[in-house]
Amino acid sequence: MYIYTMDQEEFYTDILHFFEDIDKYYGCQTDITEGICASSGDFSADYTTWNLFEFDLIRSAYRYTGDRFMLEGNGMYYEISARSIISFIQSGRNKFEFVEQLGDNVYRVTKLRFHYKY
Repeated sequence: MYIYTMDQEEFYTDILHFFEDIDKYYGCQTDITEGICASSGDFSADYTTWNLFEFDLIRSAYRYTGDRFMLEGNGMYYEISARSIISFIQSGRNKFEFVEQLGDNVYRVTKLRFHYKY
């Protein structure tokens, strides 16, 4: 299971910095790989349903009603629950992962990859 080990303030600061700087990825091809599981954050193929979304990122925002981070592309809209995030890491260059705990035993991993040339 993913557990973020930094202190809470640093954890939230990292997430805010990510979304404050996301505009540099506007116009870039964006891949979202999403996994949903009901096995204590075990994202193995045995317990996870996977989805893949590909689009050019047009805009992002924060929706205060419901506390959601939003990503939008042509014909694509994706939200991440800010209240539910239990892990955030930069997994590579222009690659990021969020893990949300959506219920007692329901987890979603969102892997973002931006095809950014710089």
